[in-house]
Amino acid sequence: MVYDLLIRNANVLDGSGAAHFRADVAIQGERICAIGDMPYATAITIIDAQERYLAPGFIDVHTHDDTNVIRTPEMLPKLTQGVTTVVVGNCGISASPVTLASEVPDPMNLLGKLEDFRYPSFSAYANAVDAATPSINVAALVGHTSLRSQVMDSFTRPANREEIANMEALLSQALDEGALGLSSGLAYRNAIHAPTTEMAPLVAAVGKSGGVYTTHLRDEFAGLLDAMDEAFATARSGQVPLVISHLKCAGAGNWGGASKALGKLETAAQHQHAHCDCYPYTAGSSTLDLGQVTDEIEITITWSTPHPEQARRPLKEIAAEWGVSLLDAAKQLQPAGAVYHNMSEADMQQVLAHPLSMVGSDGLPNDPHPHPRLWGAFPRVLAHYSRDLKLMPLAEAVRKMTSLSAANFGLTDRGVIRIGAYADLTLFDLKTLEDTANYETPIAAAKGIEMVIVNGKIAYHQGTISDQRAGRMLRRTERILQSIPTFHPN
Repeated sequence: MVYDLLIRNANVLDGSGAAHFRADVAIQGERICAIGDMPYATAITIIDAQERYLAPGFIDVHTHDDTNVIRTPEMLPKLTQGVTTVVVGNCGISASPVTLASEVPDPMNLLGKLEDFRYPSFSAYANAVDAATPSINVAALVGHTSLRSQVMDSFTRPANREEIANMEALLSQALDEGALGLSSGLAYRNAIHAPTTEMAPLVAAVGKSGGVYTTHLRDEFAGLLDAMDEAFATARSGQVPLVISHLKCAGAGNWGGASKALGKLETAAQHQHAHCDCYPYTAGSSTLDLGQVTDEIEITITWSTPHPEQARRPLKEIAAEWGVSLLDAAKQLQPAGAVYHNMSEADMQQVLAHPLSMVGSDGLPNDPHPHPRLWGAFPRVLAHYSRDLKLMPLAEAVRKMTSLSAANFGLTDRGVIRIGAYADLTLFDLKTLEDTANYETPIAAAKGIEMVIVNGKIAYHQGTISDQRAGRMLRRTERILQSIPTFHPN
């Protein structure tokens, strides 16, 4: 038999967390068809891995690439760091089911401009992704704030019964059409007025359909533990698996709280399906939120609609120059984006290393001066935190960005290297692997990612992007709950 693609002499990390093993990997069509020592095998294309590491393609479980996979289908920030699948629709904001007649509400403006919200149904969005043929695969959540934008005349109150019913109808249709589940961003001003009574029936609809519920908690600062309890209770009531988005102890007064937060996550995971995601940095990035303006941390403005000239400057400098308080300066800059240096390294490392956490970049591709996580999150975990700091074994780091992610989001036959699985693969040189993006120069491709294969096709090879993109929309067809193991502490 002549295979389509044969990768020889690879150190295979299969995604399970097991140690690597030396093997050849053969691909026929979209799937892996043979693994082992195959010295006499032939193929149309043969790649000598030269003992580099071959892993399942990385799955970025926390992205805001909703409209970018259509507008910029090459998806360079993700492909160049070994990502083969993105989960979009996080933090309560999604591109569908949404149409807008006027200004894009905050933080939906992170996803694009008014003309980018033109998908009245999930199927319309999914079909647009397929038509764009992105270089990577796409799976999508439906955002709670996006649902609110379609049925409410004001965000500054709870939804009434009719509005909840209308949101539930939109959500149920999207779930039927292949959405992964529901996301919420309850900390944001356009969702913070949504009480548990608004969320509960929506989450229950997700549970009935077999999807997943992800949440940017109502409070990541002093009220973190109470916000976690709210999320656990809502998911438990709706009988749905839960993912806490970018779990962190934000704010200088809350540093050192990771052990308590993770202890609470462990306790919950013994009784319900609960996980979290984490990005490997101590700064967050979002729209400029007046509630996060403080002199205790460094805040850098990344963009401002009324004052674009102030981009890439510290808020403290702008306020001093204008002779106003930090809060007044922030008000004058809005709408705007910001990077908040609001976490401790020790807390972040604890969350990142925990067996219940996955890796997600939370990158903002529409920010003109993005946080470096957009281009560097996955190589940073492997090179800096696993290889250099020994925070976790390499195989465990890979598990957190492959098989665990696929299980939590119901991505069948992905996130693993085994016969029959889709050939989503990343070949990397651990010796040279490095995330080159930083806060000063955030748009920079990683070093050491040698090759990325998506659905059996070479998408990226030694710095060159293929002009034959093979990504697609991954519509959910199974109940996610069935594929996630319950946590049992050692």
